[in-house]
Amino acid sequence: MSYLAVHDRMPDLLEIAARIATREVSPVTLTERVLQAIEDLDPTLNAYITVMPERALQQARQAEEEIASGTYRGPLHGVPMSVKDLYSTRGTLTTCGSAVLRDFVPDFDATLVQRLQAYGAIIVAKANMLEFAYASVHPDYGPTKNPWDLSRTTSGSSGGSAAAVAAGIDFASFGTDTGGSIRIPASFCGVCGLKPTYGRVSRYGMQALSWTLDHAGPFARSARDIAVLLRAIGGYDANDPFCADVAVPDYQLNLTTRLDGTRVAIVANFVDAAVPEEISSAVKQAASVLANAGATVVEVSIPELEAPALAAVMNILLPEASHSHRNWYPEQRENYTETVRERLEAGRSTPTVDYIAALECRENVRKRLREIQSDIDLLIMPTTPMVATPLESTTLEVKEGEKDLTALIRMTAPFDLTGQPALSIPCGFSDTGLPIGLQIVGRDFEEAVVLKAAHAYQTRTDWHRRKPSVSMVW
Repeated sequence: MSYLAVHDRMPDLLEIAARIATREVSPVTLTERVLQAIEDLDPTLNAYITVMPERALQQARQAEEEIASGTYRGPLHGVPMSVKDLYSTRGTLTTCGSAVLRDFVPDFDATLVQRLQAYGAIIVAKANMLEFAYASVHPDYGPTKNPWDLSRTTSGSSGGSAAAVAAGIDFASFGTDTGGSIRIPASFCGVCGLKPTYGRVSRYGMQALSWTLDHAGPFARSARDIAVLLRAIGGYDANDPFCADVAVPDYQLNLTTRLDGTRVAIVANFVDAAVPEEISSAVKQAASVLANAGATVVEVSIPELEAPALAAVMNILLPEASHSHRNWYPEQRENYTETVRERLEAGRSTPTVDYIAALECRENVRKRLREIQSDIDLLIMPTTPMVATPLESTTLEVKEGEKDLTALIRMTAPFDLTGQPALSIPCGFSDTGLPIGLQIVGRDFEEAVVLKAAHAYQTRTDWHRRKPSVSMVW
């Protein structure tokens, strides 16, 4: 079995999977190459907390033996990938990016990890993240740098996953999204990142931040890769009481290049004067591409997604996060960074009436959004109202930077509140050469429609094929 030919672009998951299936590429050789790439590039990017070479190579040898004997588990079989370091991995450190759990080694795998391994995926590493996914870099682990510009942040708590995929090291990675922490890093790093419908993917074995806002989801280089990954990890799990018992389709079968009969709405108040022209123009151009694919494109204004939704997100997130940390805080106060301590204190002092009002607001926003979606298949808007920010802005302070935080999550957090599936895909670059993200939002459990639109867009554009300045050479 041969090694990979050198490409002027990075192969995506399904491309490498096809070569593994025909035994043109060896899972062992591929995994060794990925581990070498981590050794070469991660001192620059800081995308990982823990690398698992022995575990990865053992899984790769098993995959190679199975494929050689005629047992092929599907397109994840023998493919290296990573998971955010808040997914429990049996026998391997799971730090959540915090000194609180610096020595924590779980004795079980999270459901998401179990499902990946059942499909033959190779878990090579635990990706770097913000401390407990809560808007702060812990100095023990440091920030992940953006492969497009090392002076820029990956942002969002799942930044290590986004950077690893963008740099071509991992063929996929898995993060979490509570206010935008999959979609924002995907936008900043020029990759695809999906927040599935609330309840679509089990969160068992995933450290909680906010139990009613947390979502688990994948990063990859293309929408068709996301389709395969979601098929693998989605579905009911009795271990997660909030996991929905809803059938998971084969999303890849639904991917076509035409969108005839699909109604798409640009959310006009998310392409307003507060959004830089280069971002709003990229989104409007993306709408034109979707129209050329057969979609009907209209505009809609949804002011309920702005100030009311953001206020509700914060009044739910803060107390729920403090509840999630009740076993460690304040007893281990000294092991938290100042920013996370401030957030936990803020959550402990959030009035109950504010939390209840936020839950009521959530239901009102959900109702309004479902009314709009009754005759609109998809909503589109920028993922973020800015491109990747300077590295020093990765940590967002509570007292001085709340405005900065709400600006960053303005277009993502409302859909953590309402629960609909939301996907970020690359749709252009700024004048400074930084990626711009397009967010596509569908109805509950209609990820198939979201992915179909993204795939149709990507068959007509090549933004997702671009390589950053720091990347693996294939």
